[in-house]
Parts: sequence; structure tokens; C-alpha cells
Amino acid sequence: MENNNTRRNFLKQTAILSTGTIIGSSLFNSAFANETELKIENKNSASEIINAAAGIYSLPKLAYAYDALEPHIDKATMEIHHGKHHQAYVTNLNKALETLDEKLVDDSKSLESIFEKMSKFPESIRNNGGGHYNHSLFWTLLKPNGGGNPKGKLAEAITSAFGTFDEFKKQFSDASMKRFGSGWAWLVVQDGKLVIGSTANQDNPLMRLRGKGLKGKPVLALDVWEHAYYLKNQNRRADYIASFWNVVNWDEAEKLFNS
Repeated sequence: MENNNTRRNFLKQTAILSTGTIIGSSLFNSAFANETELKIENKNSASEIINAAAGIYSLPKLAYAYDALEPHIDKATMEIHHGKHHQAYVTNLNKALETLDEKLVDDSKSLESIFEKMSKFPESIRNNGGGHYNHSLFWTLLKPNGGGNPKGKLAEAITSAFGTFDEFKKQFSDASMKRFGSGWAWLVVQDGKLVIGSTANQDNPLMRLRGKGLKGKPVLALDVWEHAYYLKNQNRRADYIASFWNVVNWDEAEKLFNS
């Protein structure tokens, strides 16, 4: 009983999401105390609040209504994707954290620091931690009346790396289509350059895993699991990808890139 209490008290001090330290954007301010709230700073695209009162992860509120992305992403899909699928990752992540040996997470005060030594953690942390992080980021990269073309330094970097914005869209869409099964497509900064790639399941480019794989700081992400589009598009992933370009939050992507 004493060991369980010790572990729980420890988790209260360590299980705090603070994405800004790795991806360079203040998606979440890190702080902890009883009844402390972590407020996302970008009011336009990331105004959700995460309650850290119990020292555990919780489902972030969206900055827009479930039907706000229609007709591109439908209300029913958003309700299930956010309220059911993302919630399941949060619930299972918290359960998995409670079972860990304190020595394994003694200096892992954020998901990013766990990702840094991902190969040392069990699959439950990899899958559910990745699921929570990836979705939390994904919601901020969507917005009503989004889309269009990026501006500023990100636009310049895209043109420099891919020649034209249309060529970038083609390559990103291709990566999204060619991800076999479930996974994510990414635009990341890797060694100072923009790179497009994909990861399987709930892996992400921040995870330090054995073997080769996409590595870098995320700038843009697209969920290509079937649950992200099947209600509206059935097996037509290409239609979902085309719809994505109408709701991209380029302002948030620009902030991620600039930071």
C-alpha cells in the first residue's frame, strides 16, 4: 500500500504535458499544483484547457465545435474521434503510468522526455502516450475556414525545400496515402530542413526508437487512421486528405516552425 501511494505521489509530480520544450511551440505551459490548470496560449487554434489537478493527463477541449469543420470533416467523426478515441488513449496512458517503476520515470517529467528514451518503456506507454500527444497536436493544426497557403518563413521554407507549394502538397498527400494501415503523415524540421514522412500507428518523429525512422520536430501532422475519416469517406482516404487542405491551421504550423 505504501509503495502504491509513493508511486501515485510521484506521478503527481511528473505526469505533466509540456510540449513546448521539444517542438518549440507553447502548446502547453508546464506547471503543477493542486487544482492547477494548464492553459494553451494560442487562443485562435489551441484554447483548450487541460486539468492537471490530479497530476494525470486529461482530454483537451477543442478550440472549435464538433461541427465547425464541416463539410470537410463531419461532426459525427469529430465527436467519436475526439470524445472516444482520444479519450481512450488518455485513460489508458494514465493507467499505464501507474504501473511503472519509479526508477524508470524518475526524470521523465513530460511526454517528450519519455519519447527521448522510448525504447526503455513498454508498448502501453508508446501507444497511448503517442496517441495522446499526436491527437493533442493534431487538433491545434485544424481550424474552421482554414486552408489556403502558408505565409511567412514557413512558406519560404516550403518553397525552398519542395520547389512549389503544390509540389509540397503532392508529396505530403503521397506520404499520407502510402502509409500502409494506420498511422500519421508529418512535416518536420530535421537537421534544419523540412522533411516529409510518416509513422506507423501512434508513433511520432519525437520518439527515439531502435532502427531507422522519421525524426524531427513536428510542423504539420495528419491522422490517417481509418477512424479519422471512415464515417464520411469510407475507404476513400484520398478524399479525406483532399478535405484536410481546407481546414489546415497554417498560423499554428507557422508558430511551430518559427519556434
